[in-house]
Amino acid sequence: MKKRNIAIAAGSAVGAALLVKLLMRADTVKWEMVADHVPHSERSHFVNVDGARVHYQEFGDRTAPPMILIHGYTASVYVWKTVAPMLADAGFRVIAVDLLGFGYSEKPSWFDYTIDSQARMISRFMDTLGIGRATIVGSSYGGAVTLTLALDYPERAEKIVLVDAVCNDEVKNHPILRLASLRGIGEAMTPFLLDSKTFLRFRMQSTLAGANHHLITDDRIESIRRPLHAADGHRSVLATSRNWHADRLEQDAHLIKQPTLIIWGDQDTVIDIKNGHTLHREILNSRFVIFKDCGHVPQEERSELFTELVSEFAHDKKGRIEAREGDDVRLEI
Repeated sequence: MKKRNIAIAAGSAVGAALLVKLLMRADTVKWEMVADHVPHSERSHFVNVDGARVHYQEFGDRTAPPMILIHGYTASVYVWKTVAPMLADAGFRVIAVDLLGFGYSEKPSWFDYTIDSQARMISRFMDTLGIGRATIVGSSYGGAVTLTLALDYPERAEKIVLVDAVCNDEVKNHPILRLASLRGIGEAMTPFLLDSKTFLRFRMQSTLAGANHHLITDDRIESIRRPLHAADGHRSVLATSRNWHADRLEQDAHLIKQPTLIIWGDQDTVIDIKNGHTLHREILNSRFVIFKDCGHVPQEERSELFTELVSEFAHDKKGRIEAREGDDVRLEI
């Protein structure tokens, strides 16, 4: 009886904590309240795309060749904060965009949060900005959006860059995503995980290569946490995980005709490097570059090398890059 009473008390405490968490959280994160803490906020703009407010940051000469940067799952334009201005200095009009449901873009309850719908949004976002074609750079989940754009809206993508890109549903086997797929459990755990600095730090330790753990600062943790610190962010993250359908991308990769640069960290434990080899094998006009001592986000872990390679690739009409072999990189043609 005593153990039963303890279990009931513990369950009641957990239930009460969950109720308080759900009732006390804000409905949304208001831009005017956080703008001063967002890197490059002076470069931030908002446009309406199909009835939703989309946040983006723009760098460089508006007459330069356009380049669109698409972040990964639970991320935002923050992941491009270093390379975006560097790519602009290299001669591009650089536009880093927050996908719907992430960063400081709107997180509407009516959006279905599929990869296909995010790609459609990017195409219409380009219409809104008057951009016909661009080099599209996608990181992780953003790589899946980039692949979809190249397949379904090929006229939009002049060249594509896939950075540790999602191309199938393997990531859905992760224990946390499997739990999140369960109704009720996902709704209960998501607010606590996204708001936990301890959890985010732990996640970053597996995202970045050990040599780059110095990048895990309080500022980086808070910059990832801040835009998702509300009810609409919790819902959009959960909806994205439940509507994650990417197997088609691996199956159809052979249909991609655009010059393609594939970049991967050799210590990526999030998206296995075997997926990079698969994409390189299936996409005829592709180059595969492996960054040594690098994890899942080469644009942050090897910013200068990343900028150099992406700039060279995007400037060349046929998407060629010079052969390289050294301590930092391995190129597979």
